[in-house]
Amino acid sequence: MLRSIRQARQISRPLRSSVTAGQKRNLSIHEYQSVKLLNDYGVATPKSIPAKTPEEAFDVARKFGTNKLVIKAQVLAGGRGKGHFDNGFKGGVHVVDTPEQAQDLAGKMIGAKLITKQTGERGRVCNAVMLAERRDATHEYYVAVLNDRTTGGPVLVASSQGGMNIEEVAAKDPSAIITTPIDFDKGVDPQAALDLAKRLGFKTEQTQKEAAEIFKNLYKIFKDKDATQIEINPMSETTDGHVLCMDAKFGFDDNAEFRQQDIYALRDISQEDPVEVEAQKFGLNFIKLDGNIGCLVNGAGLAMATMDVLKLHGGDPANFLDVGGGATPETVKKAFELLLADKAVNAILLNVFGGIMRCDYIAEGVIKATKELQLRVPLIVRLQGNKEKEAKQLIKDSGLKIYAFDGLDEAAAKAVELGHA
Repeated sequence: MLRSIRQARQISRPLRSSVTAGQKRNLSIHEYQSVKLLNDYGVATPKSIPAKTPEEAFDVARKFGTNKLVIKAQVLAGGRGKGHFDNGFKGGVHVVDTPEQAQDLAGKMIGAKLITKQTGERGRVCNAVMLAERRDATHEYYVAVLNDRTTGGPVLVASSQGGMNIEEVAAKDPSAIITTPIDFDKGVDPQAALDLAKRLGFKTEQTQKEAAEIFKNLYKIFKDKDATQIEINPMSETTDGHVLCMDAKFGFDDNAEFRQQDIYALRDISQEDPVEVEAQKFGLNFIKLDGNIGCLVNGAGLAMATMDVLKLHGGDPANFLDVGGGATPETVKKAFELLLADKAVNAILLNVFGGIMRCDYIAEGVIKATKELQLRVPLIVRLQGNKEKEAKQLIKDSGLKIYAFDGLDEAAAKAVELGHA
């Protein structure tokens, strides 16, 4: 189960040092959007209102109805409270007591980039803040709904040790993690939900019932909205005898975008890598890495193997780029544009195995890109499979200086050599 928790939590982490094969299958939404979604399903949270300007933050705080507030930077990353902004301001979560204080803090957050352990040095821009009422907790719990490979279905993962890093809890004390399988069609069994609340240690009959209802409603959201994960940390038992979800992280399956248009309308591309956003428009699966050898490959598995072989020969891939099986000369050209936009790239390795994909289409795109983009870095090409002979003839007839190889080892070694030249 620790593995499943780790896999689920990868959703909110930037992918830089490693790549998972295939298209990233998740959409994350901001905390204030998560709060609304929870409330729509009857899940109780502290009252929370977003603001997109310092003036709006002032008005929200003035009309809130209480002066015991918290202001949170709305950035898609964990560790906001311990982060810092590129303008020097420290902390993405602060206590607020007055409307003037809310305006001042919002002015320091909105428009600046918040840098946390998850964002990397570039940070992510804060376009909004959320003001929430402060509610005192007597105990904090952890709860998540996710898909589990071991059981082959959804599970409810819970712990009485909330408000902290759940991976550390699971590593130190596996018995602190309670896993409850969920029937996909029937949902969370009411009695099982109540038993779980009691086992977690909710103190009163009222809080046990409220916690059980939350468990059931979280799964309803999970199923209705094609979520890949829902993580509540913490879920709190408050001093006034209620149960509230204090913080929430959602991930949604990209493959369900066609039937979850209301959810995908919440997407904030300002929180994503601009190059990766551009790649998605052309059906390209692109992930930026830190090396100097650009990679253009068809198929996620072959792309992973290509990067491995480059590393084996002492090279460092600059990206993961899978053009898929339906690439055209135009999409290949766009792929080259994305590669060349990275100033660190000083060699490009193209590795295509033609099955569904025709090698001659790739060759046409390569030639077109080389001419129109005035390619000035070495291009190493390995084409095998469907229409291979036609592709090689096109490259030969082009008269362009393209290094062509039949074997991946030789191609990768040449790319590393030229990349280091």
